Amino acid sequence: MPVTTVPVPWAEALGASLPPLVVQAERVAQTVMQGVHGRRRPGQGDAFWQFRPYLPGDAAARVDWRQSAKSDRLFVRETEWEAAQTVALWCQSGPEMDWRSDRMLPTKRTRAELLLLALTSLLFRGGERVRLFGLPRAFAGRGALPVLAQSLPRAAAVAEDGRIPRHARAVLIGDFLAPLEQTRKVVAQLAARAVRGHLLQVLDPAEETLPFTGRVRFEGVATPDHALVPRVEGVRALYEERLARHRDGLRALAAASGWSFATHRTDHPPEAALLALHRRLAPD
Repeated sequence: MPVTTVPVPWAEALGASLPPLVVQAERVAQTVMQGVHGRRRPGQGDAFWQFRPYLPGDAAARVDWRQSAKSDRLFVRETEWEAAQTVALWCQSGPEMDWRSDRMLPTKRTRAELLLLALTSLLFRGGERVRLFGLPRAFAGRGALPVLAQSLPRAAAVAEDGRIPRHARAVLIGDFLAPLEQTRKVVAQLAARAVRGHLLQVLDPAEETLPFTGRVRFEGVATPDHALVPRVEGVRALYEERLARHRDGLRALAAASGWSFATHRTDHPPEAALLALHRRLAPD
């Protein structure tokens, strides 16, 4: 009996794909704008303020020289409202995200980055600031979208960044198929700093339905490991059960920290996922 090999194609170089991805993101964002109502606009912040270290890109006029004189570092005075207006975004970037089951579909990485950039476009239109995990400065203004897109390769591989302001909001996008404890640790660390957030799981349709038949050889994406299943139909029900259990775990750990969880398939239009995500970022 012939063996079916599930391919693990690699995406093209990220730098070559970003310009058209930015254009596509703007188009998706424009479509979603038609369903967005009542978004908050910039306004007068609360009187409460706090100090944070000066970051590259901050205007010199924002430096509080009295506070900075007390140490050998520069400090910026930031209002609670300003922190709340920051949205921190993270996109999973491991080799597992470069997989797709059909060449007519985008890779998980391409779809995740499209959603991240389209969400960024919507946030910029609403006057909000966006940070990428691992980068020292926030971005603002629609003209910053290409710059942010070009910065994606320098973003943190893990969603950990002590510079994310307290009371900010965060959106983490990936397949989240790693052990639950890894995701729980990341979410708990952010929630401990009063960061509210959302998990968006992006999967290829084959990862949901396991549509293969017969004898199938599954190959690892980051390791040379492989598994040969003589009759894949016989394990489909067990696979679907374990995926459902894993998703229930993601939903539960998100809820335990006051976060939300949603899923998206790469064979579905991105607009619905983006609209739902954008609405979750609306103020309470």
